[in-house]
Amino acid sequence: MAQLIDGKAIAAAVRKRIAQEIQSLQEEQGITPGLAVVLAGDDSASEVYVKNKGKACEEVGIDFELHRLSASATQQELEETIDSLNGREDIDGILLQLPLPGHLNPNRFVGRIRPDKDVDAFHPKNIGHIMRGDFVFLPCTPAGIMELLRVSGIDPAGRRCVVVGRNNIVGKPMAMQLLHADATVTICHSKTQNLAQVCREADILVSAAGQAGLITGDMVRPGAVVIDVGMNRNEEGRLCGDVDFASVEPVASYITPVPGGVGPMTVAMLLQNTLEAAKRHGGITG
Repeated sequence: MAQLIDGKAIAAAVRKRIAQEIQSLQEEQGITPGLAVVLAGDDSASEVYVKNKGKACEEVGIDFELHRLSASATQQELEETIDSLNGREDIDGILLQLPLPGHLNPNRFVGRIRPDKDVDAFHPKNIGHIMRGDFVFLPCTPAGIMELLRVSGIDPAGRRCVVVGRNNIVGKPMAMQLLHADATVTICHSKTQNLAQVCREADILVSAAGQAGLITGDMVRPGAVVIDVGMNRNEEGRLCGDVDFASVEPVASYITPVPGGVGPMTVAMLLQNTLEAAKRHGGITG
Protein backbone atom coordinates (compact mmCIF):
# COMPACT_ATOMS: atom_id res chain seq x y z
CA MET A 1 0.00 0.00 0.00
CA ALA A 2 1.41 3.35 -1.07
CA GLN A 3 2.15 6.30 1.18
CA LEU A 4 0.14 9.35 0.17
CA ILE A 5 2.11 12.46 -0.72
CA ASP A 6 -0.04 15.17 0.84
CA GLY A 7 0.23 18.14 -1.50
CA LYS A 8 -2.15 20.21 0.61
CA ALA A 9 0.01 19.92 3.72
CA ILE A 10 3.28 20.52 1.88
CA ALA A 11 1.81 23.51 0.03
CA ALA A 12 0.55 24.94 3.32
CA ALA A 13 4.08 24.79 4.72
CA VAL A 14 5.44 26.52 1.60
CA ARG A 15 2.81 29.26 1.87
CA LYS A 16 3.59 29.80 5.54
CA ARG A 17 7.28 30.25 4.75
CA ILE A 18 6.47 32.65 1.89
CA ALA A 19 4.15 34.71 4.09
CA GLN A 20 6.86 35.04 6.73
CA GLU A 21 9.42 36.10 4.14
CA ILE A 22 7.05 38.66 2.64
CA GLN A 23 6.35 40.10 6.07
CA SER A 24 10.10 40.51 6.61
CA LEU A 25 10.47 42.14 3.18
CA GLN A 26 7.73 44.62 4.00
CA GLU A 27 9.12 45.47 7.42
CA GLU A 28 12.81 45.63 6.49
CA GLN A 29 12.80 46.73 2.84
CA GLY A 30 9.35 48.24 2.28
CA ILE A 31 8.75 45.73 -0.53
CA THR A 32 5.35 44.17 -1.24
CA PRO A 33 5.29 41.73 -4.17
CA GLY A 34 2.68 42.38 -6.84
CA LEU A 35 1.09 39.87 -9.22
CA ALA A 36 -1.15 40.72 -12.18
CA VAL A 37 -3.24 38.07 -13.93
CA VAL A 38 -4.63 38.75 -17.40
CA LEU A 39 -7.82 36.83 -18.16
CA ALA A 40 -9.31 36.97 -21.65
CA GLY A 41 -12.69 35.35 -22.25
CA ASP A 42 -15.11 33.55 -19.96
CA ASP A 43 -13.71 30.04 -19.58
CA SER A 44 -15.31 28.67 -16.41
CA ALA A 45 -12.28 26.62 -15.32
CA SER A 46 -10.02 29.66 -15.76
CA GLU A 47 -12.36 31.69 -13.58
CA VAL A 48 -11.94 29.16 -10.78
CA TYR A 49 -8.15 29.00 -11.18
CA VAL A 50 -7.82 32.79 -11.12
CA LYS A 51 -10.03 33.06 -8.04
CA ASN A 52 -7.84 30.51 -6.24
CA LYS A 53 -4.68 32.38 -7.20
CA GLY A 54 -6.10 35.65 -5.94
CA LYS A 55 -7.08 34.07 -2.63
CA ALA A 56 -3.62 32.52 -2.23
CA CYS A 57 -1.95 35.87 -2.89
CA GLU A 58 -4.11 37.56 -0.29
CA GLU A 59 -3.21 34.90 2.29
CA VAL A 60 0.55 35.43 1.95
CA GLY A 61 0.58 39.21 1.46
CA ILE A 62 1.04 39.55 -2.32
CA ASP A 63 -0.85 42.40 -3.98
CA PHE A 64 -3.10 40.83 -6.63
CA GLU A 65 -4.67 42.44 -9.69
CA LEU A 66 -7.02 40.84 -12.21
CA HIS A 67 -7.20 42.39 -15.67
CA ARG A 68 -10.23 41.12 -17.59
CA LEU A 69 -10.64 41.23 -21.34
CA SER A 70 -13.66 40.04 -23.27
CA ALA A 71 -13.73 36.87 -25.38
CA SER A 72 -13.67 39.14 -28.45
CA ALA A 73 -10.57 41.04 -27.31
CA THR A 74 -8.22 41.98 -30.12
CA GLN A 75 -4.53 41.25 -30.38
CA GLN A 76 -3.83 44.95 -29.88
CA GLU A 77 -5.90 45.11 -26.69
CA LEU A 78 -4.04 42.18 -25.16
CA GLU A 79 -0.65 43.53 -26.24
CA GLU A 80 -1.43 46.93 -24.74
CA THR A 81 -2.49 45.33 -21.45
CA ILE A 82 0.74 43.34 -21.22
CA ASP A 83 2.87 46.34 -22.22
CA SER A 84 1.26 48.46 -19.53
CA LEU A 85 1.95 45.84 -16.85
CA ASN A 86 5.51 45.40 -18.12
CA GLY A 87 6.14 49.07 -17.41
CA ARG A 88 4.72 49.19 -13.88
CA GLU A 89 7.22 49.04 -11.03
CA ASP A 90 4.59 47.82 -8.56
CA ILE A 91 3.94 44.67 -10.61
CA ASP A 92 6.60 42.01 -10.15
CA GLY A 93 4.87 39.10 -11.86
CA ILE A 94 2.56 38.81 -14.86
CA LEU A 95 0.53 35.70 -15.59
CA LEU A 96 -1.46 35.21 -18.76
CA GLN A 97 -4.25 32.78 -17.89
CA LEU A 98 -4.59 30.07 -20.52
CA PRO A 99 -6.38 29.04 -22.63
CA LEU A 100 -6.98 32.18 -24.64
CA PRO A 101 -9.92 32.63 -27.01
CA GLY A 102 -9.29 30.70 -30.22
CA HIS A 103 -8.39 33.71 -32.36
CA LEU A 104 -5.45 34.65 -30.12
CA ASN A 105 -2.13 32.79 -30.35
CA PRO A 106 -0.75 32.35 -26.80
CA ASN A 107 2.86 32.08 -27.98
CA ARG A 108 2.75 35.62 -29.32
CA PHE A 109 1.68 37.07 -25.98
CA VAL A 110 3.69 34.87 -23.62
CA GLY A 111 6.81 36.09 -25.39
CA ARG A 112 5.72 39.70 -24.88
CA ILE A 113 5.83 39.46 -21.09
CA ARG A 114 9.12 40.72 -19.66
CA PRO A 115 11.26 37.68 -18.78
CA ASP A 116 11.93 39.04 -15.30
CA LYS A 117 8.15 39.22 -14.71
CA ASP A 118 7.35 35.88 -16.36
CA VAL A 119 6.36 33.98 -13.23
CA ASP A 120 4.96 31.10 -15.32
CA ALA A 121 8.43 30.67 -16.90
CA PHE A 122 6.97 30.33 -20.40
CA HIS A 123 9.03 33.07 -22.09
CA PRO A 124 11.53 31.65 -24.64
CA LYS A 125 14.40 33.23 -22.71
CA ASN A 126 13.35 31.55 -19.48
CA ILE A 127 12.86 28.24 -21.29
CA GLY A 128 16.45 28.54 -22.51
CA HIS A 129 17.69 29.08 -18.96
CA ILE A 130 15.75 26.00 -17.84
CA MET A 131 17.47 23.96 -20.54
CA ARG A 132 20.89 25.21 -19.40
CA GLY A 133 20.11 24.80 -15.72
CA ASP A 134 20.82 28.44 -14.73
CA PHE A 135 17.16 29.39 -14.33
CA VAL A 136 15.53 31.93 -12.03
CA PHE A 137 11.95 30.78 -12.53
CA LEU A 138 10.60 27.28 -13.09
CA PRO A 139 7.16 26.44 -14.50
CA CYS A 140 4.97 26.10 -11.44
CA THR A 141 3.79 22.51 -11.77
CA PRO A 142 7.21 20.91 -12.38
CA ALA A 143 8.66 23.06 -9.58
CA GLY A 144 5.89 21.87 -7.28
CA ILE A 145 6.55 18.23 -8.14
CA MET A 146 10.25 18.59 -7.40
CA GLU A 147 9.36 20.08 -4.01
CA LEU A 148 6.98 17.19 -3.30
CA LEU A 149 9.78 14.73 -4.05
CA ARG A 150 12.28 16.67 -1.93
CA VAL A 151 10.04 16.92 1.12
CA SER A 152 9.11 13.24 0.79
CA GLY A 153 12.79 12.27 0.81
CA ILE A 154 12.71 10.93 -2.75
CA ASP A 155 15.96 11.62 -4.62
CA PRO A 156 15.69 11.19 -8.42
CA ALA A 157 19.47 10.88 -8.83
CA GLY A 158 20.38 7.65 -10.58
CA ARG A 159 16.76 6.58 -10.92
CA ARG A 160 14.82 5.77 -14.06
CA CYS A 161 12.08 8.38 -14.50
CA VAL A 162 9.27 8.26 -17.04
CA VAL A 163 7.22 11.35 -17.90
CA VAL A 164 3.98 10.67 -19.76
CA GLY A 165 3.07 13.80 -21.73
CA ARG A 166 5.23 16.22 -23.69
CA ASN A 167 3.46 19.57 -23.45
CA ASN A 168 5.39 22.77 -22.82
CA ILE A 169 3.69 23.48 -19.49
CA VAL A 170 4.47 20.25 -17.64
CA GLY A 171 5.93 17.40 -19.67
CA LYS A 172 9.02 18.96 -21.23
CA PRO A 173 10.11 21.14 -18.28
CA MET A 174 9.40 18.23 -15.89
CA ALA A 175 11.75 16.02 -17.87
CA MET A 176 14.43 18.73 -17.78
CA GLN A 177 14.15 19.14 -14.02
CA LEU A 178 14.52 15.42 -13.46
CA LEU A 179 17.50 15.43 -15.81
CA HIS A 180 19.10 18.29 -13.85
CA ALA A 181 18.52 16.14 -10.74
CA ASP A 182 20.66 13.40 -12.34
CA ALA A 183 17.82 11.05 -13.23
CA THR A 184 17.69 8.98 -16.40
CA VAL A 185 14.58 10.29 -18.15
CA THR A 186 12.22 8.92 -20.78
CA ILE A 187 9.39 11.02 -22.24
CA CYS A 188 6.30 9.21 -23.53
CA HIS A 189 3.52 10.63 -25.70
CA SER A 190 0.65 9.68 -27.98
CA LYS A 191 2.99 8.03 -30.51
CA THR A 192 4.94 5.99 -27.94
CA GLN A 193 4.80 2.28 -28.62
CA ASN A 194 4.38 -0.19 -25.74
CA LEU A 195 3.53 2.54 -23.24
CA ALA A 196 2.78 0.04 -20.49
CA GLN A 197 6.17 -1.60 -20.89
CA VAL A 198 8.01 1.72 -20.72
CA CYS A 199 6.04 2.80 -17.64
CA ARG A 200 6.87 -0.46 -15.86
CA GLU A 201 10.56 0.45 -16.10
CA ALA A 202 10.07 3.63 -14.06
CA ASP A 203 11.25 4.15 -10.51
CA ILE A 204 9.45 7.50 -10.65
CA LEU A 205 6.44 7.81 -12.96
CA VAL A 206 4.95 11.24 -13.71
CA SER A 207 1.75 11.30 -15.73
CA ALA A 208 0.71 14.59 -17.33
CA ALA A 209 -1.27 13.31 -20.29
CA GLY A 210 -4.70 14.64 -19.38
CA GLN A 211 -6.46 11.30 -19.89
CA ALA A 212 -8.52 9.82 -17.08
CA GLY A 213 -7.52 6.32 -16.03
CA LEU A 214 -4.60 6.12 -18.44
CA ILE A 215 -2.18 4.63 -15.90
CA THR A 216 -3.36 1.35 -14.38
CA GLY A 217 -1.84 -0.93 -11.79
CA ASP A 218 -0.39 -3.36 -14.32
CA MET A 219 1.63 -0.50 -15.83
CA VAL A 220 3.43 0.34 -12.58
CA ARG A 221 6.56 -1.27 -11.24
CA PRO A 222 6.12 -2.51 -7.64
CA GLY A 223 7.51 0.13 -5.30
CA ALA A 224 7.51 2.92 -7.89
CA VAL A 225 6.75 6.55 -7.01
CA VAL A 226 3.69 7.74 -8.95
CA ILE A 227 2.99 11.45 -9.48
CA ASP A 228 -0.41 12.22 -11.01
CA VAL A 229 -0.61 15.63 -12.70
CA GLY A 230 -3.87 14.96 -14.53
CA MET A 231 -6.99 17.01 -13.84
CA ASN A 232 -9.89 15.28 -15.56
CA ARG A 233 -13.55 14.46 -15.07
CA ASN A 234 -14.70 10.84 -15.03
CA GLU A 235 -18.00 9.53 -16.36
CA GLU A 236 -19.71 10.51 -13.11
CA GLY A 237 -18.36 14.04 -13.42
CA ARG A 238 -15.95 13.66 -10.52
CA LEU A 239 -12.49 15.16 -10.56
CA CYS A 240 -9.83 12.54 -11.21
CA GLY A 241 -6.28 12.25 -12.46
CA ASP A 242 -4.54 10.23 -15.16
CA VAL A 243 -3.89 7.43 -12.69
CA ASP A 244 -6.42 4.74 -11.80
CA PHE A 245 -5.87 5.22 -8.09
CA ALA A 246 -7.64 2.05 -6.96
CA SER A 247 -5.40 -0.26 -8.97
CA VAL A 248 -2.13 1.71 -8.69
CA GLU A 249 -2.15 2.57 -4.98
CA PRO A 250 -1.57 -1.03 -3.80
CA VAL A 251 1.45 -1.34 -6.13
CA ALA A 252 3.25 1.99 -5.67
CA SER A 253 5.42 3.05 -2.74
CA TYR A 254 4.33 6.71 -2.93
CA ILE A 255 1.43 8.29 -4.80
CA THR A 256 -0.17 11.72 -5.13
CA PRO A 257 -3.97 11.93 -4.86
CA VAL A 258 -6.25 13.95 -7.15
CA PRO A 259 -7.36 16.36 -5.87
CA GLY A 260 -4.96 17.34 -3.10
CA GLY A 261 -1.66 16.27 -4.64
CA VAL A 262 0.10 18.31 -7.31
CA GLY A 263 -2.57 21.02 -7.69
CA PRO A 264 -1.95 22.90 -4.42
CA MET A 265 1.78 22.91 -5.13
CA THR A 266 1.30 24.59 -8.50
CA VAL A 267 -0.27 27.62 -6.82
CA ALA A 268 2.36 27.62 -4.06
CA MET A 269 5.17 27.76 -6.63
CA LEU A 270 3.47 30.67 -8.39
CA LEU A 271 3.66 32.54 -5.10
CA GLN A 272 7.32 31.54 -4.75
CA ASN A 273 8.14 32.82 -8.24
CA THR A 274 6.37 36.11 -7.56
CA LEU A 275 8.30 36.54 -4.33
CA GLU A 276 11.57 35.81 -6.12
CA ALA A 277 10.74 38.36 -8.82
CA ALA A 278 10.00 41.01 -6.17
CA LYS A 279 13.28 40.33 -4.39
CA ARG A 280 15.24 40.66 -7.62
CA HIS A 281 13.44 43.85 -8.58
CA GLY A 282 14.35 45.16 -5.13
CA GLY A 283 18.01 44.29 -5.63
CA ILE A 284 17.89 41.31 -3.28
CA THR A 285 19.42 38.12 -4.67
CA GLY A 286 20.54 34.85 -3.17
